[in-house]
Amino acid sequence: MLNSRLGYLALCLLTAVSAQAQVFTGYHTSQYAGVHAIPFNPALGAGSRYKWDVNIVGADVKAGNTYYSFVKSSLFSSQEKLVRNVDYIPDTNATRRQYGWGSGEIMLPSVLFSIDEKQSVAFTWRVRGSANAGGVETNIANFFALNYPNPRFTNRNFAAKFAAGNGHAWNEFGFSYSRVIKDEGDHRWKAGITLKYLGGQAAAYTVVRDASFTFNTTELADINSAKVYYAYNEEMDSYTDNDSWASYYKPFQNPGIGADIGVVYEWRPDNDGFGSMHEGGPDWNPDADTWKARFGVSVVDIGGIKYKKAMASANLDMTANNVIVRSLNKQRGESMRRYATRLATMFTPMENEETYYMNLPTSLNLFGDYNLNGRFFLSASATLALNSGEKDDNKTSALTQLTVTPRYELRNLGVYLPVSVNRYGQADAGFALRAGPLVIGSASILSTLGRRMINHADVFVALRVVPIRFSKWSWDKGSDGTYRKRRRNLGCPTI
Repeated sequence: MLNSRLGYLALCLLTAVSAQAQVFTGYHTSQYAGVHAIPFNPALGAGSRYKWDVNIVGADVKAGNTYYSFVKSSLFSSQEKLVRNVDYIPDTNATRRQYGWGSGEIMLPSVLFSIDEKQSVAFTWRVRGSANAGGVETNIANFFALNYPNPRFTNRNFAAKFAAGNGHAWNEFGFSYSRVIKDEGDHRWKAGITLKYLGGQAAAYTVVRDASFTFNTTELADINSAKVYYAYNEEMDSYTDNDSWASYYKPFQNPGIGADIGVVYEWRPDNDGFGSMHEGGPDWNPDADTWKARFGVSVVDIGGIKYKKAMASANLDMTANNVIVRSLNKQRGESMRRYATRLATMFTPMENEETYYMNLPTSLNLFGDYNLNGRFFLSASATLALNSGEKDDNKTSALTQLTVTPRYELRNLGVYLPVSVNRYGQADAGFALRAGPLVIGSASILSTLGRRMINHADVFVALRVVPIRFSKWSWDKGSDGTYRKRRRNLGCPTI
């Protein structure tokens, strides 16, 4: 039963194109996000309301596609096999290309430490993975998904200019520094950078270009043209189905370098009175949240990892006549290495390098945040994929997405209602809760509850140490606190 479920999920990913969007969606721009905000924009660590913020463990998982829709109840049933047009329905009549995505990450012990009210440092430890494939026309998806090899498609020509499948899993140690770089009157600027030590765990890609084939019979086909490029790292040859994840997790293998960089601007209009001296209690950093509006921009996941190709990796010219259709399938009990080697003997090899460089899912992140009254806030954020095109074979890419989140914030409680839409027009409403040390939510849970059939879903959860606060009356110890600045502006005597 489990294997059948995983098989269908894998089939969904064969129509994938993007992965790794915003993590902790809705909560990620909160002023209480602490260390969880660092991956979105490292500048958010500067001037934090926390002296310490510690993540014990957290996870964020999301997956989806545009081709298959599943009846929700079927995903949790005890039946051995899902039935097409009963348990799931393919979008066979669509005129667009078909896409999907899948990503996941585990945030292991991580910490944010405020050196003072201006600057902070952070360490983040994340194990991440993303998978991409697809970009094919619907008729190609139908050819392979509807009882392949299906006699209804005989004596027909098919063409695909581009199709790809990519997957990448890596370990990431991040070292961040952020600070207030300019503070004049109502305007404050922050900047931050994260340098990452990457450890590549697994990386694979398959790219098909300029394919054209004729399905002569259910047994034979003519491949008129096709260039295929596939590779995976040599460590994967030692993996077996009986291995546990921990048995091949090696955080320092296949080293690489990555980086995030970000800037945040805060608008802090003055008001009549001392404002936030006691906001949230006298033992909090009161100057952290006295902005009326703030805006940020960051570029994250710059860099990548170099891998050595496994021996079975190849670049092939697959042009051939009278190809036995079923010979293209991976056979039962056949290892991936043996399958890839067998394909290489069937077609003409092309020049192939021994290594490849797997790029991270680089993205541009934007956000704006408006403080309505100190408890109610409204934020908007966007993630724009910077490497989702067809030129680079060796990559995974971010999911372009826009999110608007009204939220309610107290010291130990936060409620978030993200409303989002992605590049494929899929709109969602979600819910997230921050309650003491627990953060849990989903950017699509409210939409999912109201739908009979779904084609995407996500969930995140994190457990943190309830943040350690600044020492008592620290509002009067900093050199640039709001209370001190306003007292100075009014000519109050120094205490």
